[in-house]
Amino acid sequence: MRYFLVKYSKKATGQMDEMVSVSKKIKLRDSQSSAVILDFKTRQVIQASMDGVTVPKDWNRIRDFYHQHYARLIEDLEAVYPVITDKDPGLT
Repeated sequence: MRYFLVKYSKKATGQMDEMVSVSKKIKLRDSQSSAVILDFKTRQVIQASMDGVTVPKDWNRIRDFYHQHYARLIEDLEAVYPVITDKDPGLT
């Protein structure tokens, strides 16, 4: 899995439901219905909005927010796509 997707729906009572999923690919319906899409391979925020209002696409801020609630899922995605830095000994 590569993408972290968050969808919100409003109940008749006014409460918001949050549905989280992961996917290998982004489908057209995902991009149309997801409020947040994070790409863990490139560490990019593909989409970020709440109630139709676009929010700043700050990777660390959004990733950290969802990590508070979905730590295991986020850590599993990061294990598949680890962060590579110039300090890693395997880089040439």
